[in-house]
Amino acid sequence: MTDIQKQIEQLRRELHRHNHLYYSKAKPQISDQAYDRLLAQLAELEQAHPEFHSPTSPTARVGGEPIEGFVTVDHAVPMLSISNTYDQKELQAWHQRVLGGLELPTVDLFGQAEITYLAEPKIDGIAISLRYEQGKLVQALTRGDGQRGDDITAAAKTIRSIPLELISPSEGLPEILEVRGEVYMPNEEFDRINQQRQAMELDLFANPRNAAAGTLKLKNPKKVAQRQLKCFAHGLGLVKPNPYLCYADYLAAIKNMGLPVNEHVKPCKSIDEAWAFIESFEKIRVTLSYATDGVVVKVDDFAFQKMLGTTAKSPRWCIAYKYPAEQAKTTLTDITWQVGKGGSVTPVAELEPVFVAGTTVKRATLHNMDEIQRKDIRIGDRVIIEKAGEIIPQVVEVILAERADDSKATEAITACPSCQGPLHREEDEAAIRCGNPQCPAQICERLIWFAGRGQMNIDGLGDKVVRQLVDAGLLRTFGDIYTLHEHTESILKLERFAQTKLDNLLAGIEQSKQRGLAHVLAALGIRHVGSKAALLIARQYGNIEALAQATQEELANFEIDGRKSGIGNRIAQSLFEFLHDPTSGQRIIAQLQAQEVNLTEAMPAVADENLLLANKTVVITGSFENWDRHTLTEKLQALGAKVTSSVSKNTDLVVTGANPGSKLAKAQKLNLEIWDEPTFNSKLS
Repeated sequence: MTDIQKQIEQLRRELHRHNHLYYSKAKPQISDQAYDRLLAQLAELEQAHPEFHSPTSPTARVGGEPIEGFVTVDHAVPMLSISNTYDQKELQAWHQRVLGGLELPTVDLFGQAEITYLAEPKIDGIAISLRYEQGKLVQALTRGDGQRGDDITAAAKTIRSIPLELISPSEGLPEILEVRGEVYMPNEEFDRINQQRQAMELDLFANPRNAAAGTLKLKNPKKVAQRQLKCFAHGLGLVKPNPYLCYADYLAAIKNMGLPVNEHVKPCKSIDEAWAFIESFEKIRVTLSYATDGVVVKVDDFAFQKMLGTTAKSPRWCIAYKYPAEQAKTTLTDITWQVGKGGSVTPVAELEPVFVAGTTVKRATLHNMDEIQRKDIRIGDRVIIEKAGEIIPQVVEVILAERADDSKATEAITACPSCQGPLHREEDEAAIRCGNPQCPAQICERLIWFAGRGQMNIDGLGDKVVRQLVDAGLLRTFGDIYTLHEHTESILKLERFAQTKLDNLLAGIEQSKQRGLAHVLAALGIRHVGSKAALLIARQYGNIEALAQATQEELANFEIDGRKSGIGNRIAQSLFEFLHDPTSGQRIIAQLQAQEVNLTEAMPAVADENLLLANKTVVITGSFENWDRHTLTEKLQALGAKVTSSVSKNTDLVVTGANPGSKLAKAQKLNLEIWDEPTFNSKLS
């Protein structure tokens, strides 16, 4: 592999990681500007070296992955991302590209460009597509990867600003109306929820967007309703028939139908007017009750939009101006090192406290040693910091003019800051690692992970409590969690520990014993084994004894319904080594077994052979007159079907409604059984 190819592959991996953190985890680590710089660097390299083209490169996709656990559905019209710009010169350059694409003169006889724009606030929320049929809300999807998104209809119906039924104007409603918008959490609600989470010793949401993303992941609509999410409508997908000639008319129409449209949308007769709005809105946005991070400028005329078209990932007829992240100057007083649950040792900048983007910042991430060397960051430097995505503080650059003459370059540490053991760096990894599984810092982080949400879900055992118990010598291994009931007197002597708090903790620990094998595997912190892989493995083997007897090859290659599980060699090797390590994995399993932690997994119920669709694999496509997607899925499952999102040779049946898209064509090509809605209804009766 050449150096250029290695550079391209490294950039792709890094961008995919940041896409996943931003869209799926809602935990961005770098600013939008930094991401765009990496993307531009990759695009430049790919353009210069087309021999390394890849259809899965971040330059050829929208970004983001559907959230695990939700039914994914194809978008009737793709939800593309919007290209970003950060200064007036770039905005003017985009304007010239628009004029060139439309073959319009720069100015007309009156000195004006023959084009109008609309400028609107860029809401810092979660993109959503709302589908109305005959004026009734039938489906809500997240953007997902742009081609398909997660079905969150149940959650969307709890958001009061989203009408369940549209108001019909005198000219009537479109038969199908897909409205694109942004779900957000008001600042006041964000503060209320974080105060509540702090009182419960739960991790705080980083910002309102993070909180909105977390809320839409909740499976229980009642819990979604308790958090007062709101929505602004700002775009369109499929509209049949489409009577609207321009974006301004469309916004006015949907506002009359009862959909929420932002009050700060501004018609602009020129790009200079759009820039004037961008400058004026920067002062207004800090006074609003919701978060914004820029202004979107769109070509108003739909005919012009169609002529301009799109690239693989973005429309050519709109652009987003992003306000720069707030920055501040301070002094880097020290560099400390943190040890993660998997042994990764990462540098942290200790700073003189400085106020930036609404909070006082004392620490900032330095990512890894490569980043320190690239920016030449040294202790004692005056530095510029900003919040990446207005969330995570990071050092942007060093102010070299203010560097002391006796400054010394930063060197990588060679021993673990917790256990003093040796550190190593694996090939193709930026992180350095401590290989000592008994490292105290790793133990603490692993215990926090084990007890956390999505793993063993132990109520009352948050990170602060874990650290308290570790410091008191009461907690060191996973097995120790299940013997805490033997140390009640010692626990009650700890600060802020009353009987009620202790009772709740012990009840949470007892309940966690029945989570099952999948939760345990995900909670143990086995490298590369996440919750999805843990569930597949647990359901395949059923119990820890059968799993321990599996060979590494069997783990990597087992099939589900005739298809490879996707576990692969890396996960299989990591899990196999853990299960066969007498000083680590085997000891942990024995401790959990001794405390009667359930290490079996309940198999999915076998369908009654007498049910209509017993053991059939079914795919749903299109929209339905009498069924929403969620209810139809539940009905099919009640009839014994396994509902999947993609058509393949293993599909037994495709149930199709109106506008089925490519899935129907693929089903016909494979000669699969197909039921339309009337056929399905008749089968039920």
